[in-house]
Amino acid sequence: MLEIERKYLVKNTDFLEELKGKRITQGYLSTDPARTVRVRIKGTQGFITIKGMSTDSGLTRYEWEKEITIVEAEELLELALPGVIDKTRYEIVIENHTWEIDVFHGANNNLVVAEIELETEEETFILPNWIAQEVTGDTRYYNSYLSEKPFSEW
Repeated sequence: MLEIERKYLVKNTDFLEELKGKRITQGYLSTDPARTVRVRIKGTQGFITIKGMSTDSGLTRYEWEKEITIVEAEELLELALPGVIDKTRYEIVIENHTWEIDVFHGANNNLVVAEIELETEEETFILPNWIAQEVTGDTRYYNSYLSEKPFSEW
């Protein structure tokens, strides 16, 4: 399945006070850009995800995801490369689009990123007033990169 998404920095998080987020812990079995393999615990669910190389624009890439048991996810996280990602994800729907806002913790503290998944690269949407600059395609904001070079070290 192809994933098409755009990524932005968030300049104001006041709107998150009204929302309930889910804690996410994720680690990487491979951070090779051609085949990133991620293990994630989101709340009480476990997932394994494989992502392919991004297009030149950074908007599109192959993504395969499968739900696994929480026990399997915990076991696989034990094999993860150093640099586990810890964040809280909030979701908000604006005009038929779901924005995912990730508030990072630990070594990536003070980083807040919003993503929107699209049907096509040309699809239009409304930018909320809490959006700052677009960072789509900037590999520094990929979670796999942040696991190796945390935001606090930039």
